[in-house]
Amino acid sequence: MTQVWFYLCERSPLEQVLPDLLEKSLQRGWKAVVQCVSDARLLALDRRLWTYRDDSFMPHGTARDGDGAQQPVYLTTAAESPNGAAVRFCVEGADPAPWLDQPGYQRIVVIFDGNDQEGLKLARQQWKLLKSTSHERTYFQQNDDGRWVKTA
Repeated sequence: MTQVWFYLCERSPLEQVLPDLLEKSLQRGWKAVVQCVSDARLLALDRRLWTYRDDSFMPHGTARDGDGAQQPVYLTTAAESPNGAAVRFCVEGADPAPWLDQPGYQRIVVIFDGNDQEGLKLARQQWKLLKSTSHERTYFQQNDDGRWVKTA
């Protein structure tokens, strides 16, 4: 059964949170897909993953890079998973529902900005829709120290 994890970003932006979560996924041996809604966000994340740390980068690619099947992290705005990902990150309001029962996914991660009222409203709707399914839902938010705390 696919787990669905929600991350409420209030203290740290997506561009800071996502690389850390992707690193943890890769450490587990999981390939990942990051689904954005807009090309602008995809391009911003593509740039960020090359430069988010001074001593490292996140190996990743997009459709324009080719070889999607070889990418440990694949960024997209489409309904695709060319790398056989075990985890799918839905950002910018991307819908997690189509991926819940897709074979191979261990986890779906929804990351949303708590400072964006529309994004917050959409995440709440997604949470409620998932409540009627048998999928395990977990909700995380950052405490004052910036650590992720499971709150539901």
